[in-house]
Amino acid sequence: MKPTPTRSRLHHALSAAIVCALIAPLGVQAKDSPKEQQLEARIQQLEAELAAIKDEIRAQQRTVDHVAQQQAAMPPPPPPAPKEEPKSPVFSTAKGVSVALHGFINASAFSQNRNFTFGNGQNAQFPIPGSTGTLSGFDIRNTRFWLDFTGAQFNESWSGGGRIEMDFFGGFNGTGAYSQQQPVPRLRQAYMDIANASTGTRVRIGQQWDLMFPIDNLATSPTHVAFPLGFGNGYVGWRFPGVVVMQDLGQGGDTKWRFDVGAFSGSWNGPGSTVNYLTGGNVDFQPQLEARIRASGSNWVAYVAGHYSKIDLKGVDGAAPTPVKSSVDSTGLEIGGQWKPGDWTLKGLLYTGNGLGEIFGNLAQFGDIGETGGYVQVGYNFTKNWSINGYYGMSKSDRDDVTAWLGNGSTGLLQSRQTALSVIYASGPYQLGVEWLHDRLDSLNAGATRKTSGNQVSVSAQYTF
Repeated sequence: MKPTPTRSRLHHALSAAIVCALIAPLGVQAKDSPKEQQLEARIQQLEAELAAIKDEIRAQQRTVDHVAQQQAAMPPPPPPAPKEEPKSPVFSTAKGVSVALHGFINASAFSQNRNFTFGNGQNAQFPIPGSTGTLSGFDIRNTRFWLDFTGAQFNESWSGGGRIEMDFFGGFNGTGAYSQQQPVPRLRQAYMDIANASTGTRVRIGQQWDLMFPIDNLATSPTHVAFPLGFGNGYVGWRFPGVVVMQDLGQGGDTKWRFDVGAFSGSWNGPGSTVNYLTGGNVDFQPQLEARIRASGSNWVAYVAGHYSKIDLKGVDGAAPTPVKSSVDSTGLEIGGQWKPGDWTLKGLLYTGNGLGEIFGNLAQFGDIGETGGYVQVGYNFTKNWSINGYYGMSKSDRDDVTAWLGNGSTGLLQSRQTALSVIYASGPYQLGVEWLHDRLDSLNAGATRKTSGNQVSVSAQYTF
């Protein structure tokens, strides 16, 4: 390091002082020599310079000490700002409103030994009585996307948002040779939310799942996503336009409680147009009414839900011929939940009701038909990425009711028992799975019971974004 001027001067002065100290005895012996007198004067000059340098060093030290005292009195600097985690990609529309795009791409290769109800491939549920022949194919109609809107301000106390959700189970583009490769988009949900955070109240308006649909405990499946395992033959529920009010009830210990009540558009399979609000469920102002109370903890959720609607089978104009009776009371009660102890996941529900065809019950049959059903699924994660899931579900309709309402016993579905086993590998946004689905169906054939069984084996992949 290059010496400072002050240090250089101090070095020279000290050197001179040492020399003077060594020759001082000689000066005593030769005081009268002119050279010795000059040397003594030089020594005195150097001593004066040394004293001045010492004074300068003391002044510099006092300055350094003063600065250090000022720095010690200052408050400590703030800690560095934490590194922000990357946020989900969003874009904005109206002022203060953010829009997020989410969804998944799902593809399945499958093979079946029977033709299935609701469709083959990803929406197969139970076999069609009397069908024959094996088939195979690839299916991508589970693919789904949705837009979530957040940040909208209603007033000082209420804010909200909404969702638009679509998949590709809207049918196929025509009936030509290449139509199967051109699935049509289908609107699933379209609703707006208005919420008050201080009161725990949320109002949802638009097309959404009704309160009997088990949104909290759907069965896990790599293949059956839009048409889940047990849909229509192990549990009930459908999407309707309507309004739902959700109210948080506070906490009892670690348990969170919520009460939901909803009114949904009426629905039935006739007697008028099913696409122009002219069915027996649309007569007068007779919406479907439902309620649900829900409790949840850190690793579990449980709920009880109820359903009621009145169906006027005379139709909107009151002139339609009626079958067994002129009106039907549609009623339902359901209890279900999910529990995740450690590496296990347990899901299930039980339901009972009457005339539940409008919410996908009674094996999608309409009438004053009583039924019971439910399902249970047990899943186990035996590593971080691998899991296995076993499922069993059933739906049973009252035989006398089916006979009375469906062709006097010439046709009609009585009971479905569905079994499924899947192995899934999950890593980040990716899932790969293999599934075996088996269903046994009892139906009526000219008053006699016909038994039909069907199998499907599938391999599926999904990427979630």
